[in-house]
Amino acid sequence: MSTSTDHNEEQPRSPWLAWINDIQASEWDILIYSTALKLMLFPAYRSTDFEVHRNWLAITHTLPISKWYYDTTSEWTLDYPPFFAYFEKLLSIPAALVDPKIVDVNNLNYDAWSVIAYQRSTVILSELVLGAALLRFIRGSIDPRMQRIVSMSLFLHPGFIIVDHIHFQYNGFMFGILLWSILMARNGHKLLSGILFAVLLNFKHIYMYLAPAYFIYLLRAFCFDGAGRLQIKNFLALANSVIAVFVLSFGPFAAMGQIPQVLSRLFPFTRGLNHAYWAPNLWALVTALDRVLLRFAKQVGVEVNTAGVASTSRGLVGDTVFAVIPNIQPIHTFTITLLFQSIVLTKLWRTPSYKSFLTALVLCGYASYLFGWHVHEKAVLLVLVPLSLLAAERQAYFRTFIIASVSGIFSLFPLLFTPAESFIEILYSVIWLSLVYQPLSRRVYELPRSLYYVVLDIVERLYLAGFIILQLFLSYWYISRGSGEQMQFLPLMITSVYCAIGQIWGFIRLLYIYLNDETAYHGQLNEI
Repeated sequence: MSTSTDHNEEQPRSPWLAWINDIQASEWDILIYSTALKLMLFPAYRSTDFEVHRNWLAITHTLPISKWYYDTTSEWTLDYPPFFAYFEKLLSIPAALVDPKIVDVNNLNYDAWSVIAYQRSTVILSELVLGAALLRFIRGSIDPRMQRIVSMSLFLHPGFIIVDHIHFQYNGFMFGILLWSILMARNGHKLLSGILFAVLLNFKHIYMYLAPAYFIYLLRAFCFDGAGRLQIKNFLALANSVIAVFVLSFGPFAAMGQIPQVLSRLFPFTRGLNHAYWAPNLWALVTALDRVLLRFAKQVGVEVNTAGVASTSRGLVGDTVFAVIPNIQPIHTFTITLLFQSIVLTKLWRTPSYKSFLTALVLCGYASYLFGWHVHEKAVLLVLVPLSLLAAERQAYFRTFIIASVSGIFSLFPLLFTPAESFIEILYSVIWLSLVYQPLSRRVYELPRSLYYVVLDIVERLYLAGFIILQLFLSYWYISRGSGEQMQFLPLMITSVYCAIGQIWGFIRLLYIYLNDETAYHGQLNEI
């Protein structure tokens, strides 16, 4: 006769229970302490994005689906793809139980404690998708210790704290889907990787920046065999799966004949070259150069475009008009972006390994960020998040990661302009960098191979040290001048330009590594 103990041992373990039991004590500590920090940020500054998402809860809960992409009760109209609208619909159900006023479509700018606590809680809970993906990266890695540091750096990334938990968005959740897709590619599940990316595109269309790398990688590595023969079965499986995802997303709106209306919301082409605060990319440098040339033009009496005198110096959303330099059109930004992406994608087609795909993914996002039309500063996360997965590979990747991360995170600081939150973002970012830098630098450090690399190392260190000086200048500026109207956009311009230098150099660095160094170097990711 079997005992109760024997009976319990014979019971199959729940996969969920086994998965939870697999989480180590240190990983629980990170989750608990980071959650405590995020809870303490509930009363922090909130941007207009907070009301945007509250309004979307109200739209999807109160109105029939036929009116979701037509409603203009609020200026914050629904302009994300349908999967995100369905996500908001799902969140609106408990929101109505917590406080019915949250989902009142006419209750604009509602800021009761109930809506603050509820919406911030949904960001924390949805971010568990990111945490779960990062844990799986650790479990399947060749060097779990280093991967644990990388995963920790991503889960605690200052970008998510600033943009999601203070400013307010759901980037952690959506980057979690992206990382699950990348993880499936790493583990050889290419079809599932493509399906997950298609799902992600239907949550937020900004991830189209990364789509070219996915297209080439899945076409070459999944739809063609090693001899270059098309695998019809795989091709049809991928095509039908992606089509099914889009039908599931857009199908209800196609049935109602609303696709043109939905697309008009997703792609408003009336916006200008630069966002209100210039994202630190090539066009920030071009715009700043136009400001400098304008001063010289006035001194020597050269005729300038009067419409451009104030256009690019006031931080307003709209058309960017240059005073001296010929105006940039969308076709110009598209052409330059496509040119750089084509260089990367050619290499990816020839070497469709996981590591090649991951590096190409970063570079495609990088090119779109640096050369794209009307790029938001928050889009830098499309570079920083996947780039983090390469940080522990070797010194060249690590230094690129540090330059891009420091300049990218610093470029997010102007999103928070209140004193308390500014102090929090700076302190938190410094602590995060110190925790990440030491173990990774010890792991990958290489002695400079020549005088050129010694000089390069010194210049890069000086550039990074310059952020301390920049922050001191900005602090002095705001303390001494307050919120005066005169030259109020100058600190933002200086920040954008200095960060743009780092971002562009990081792109050049990574592009060189990908096109040249990889031919001789085979790191640990290639062993998978």
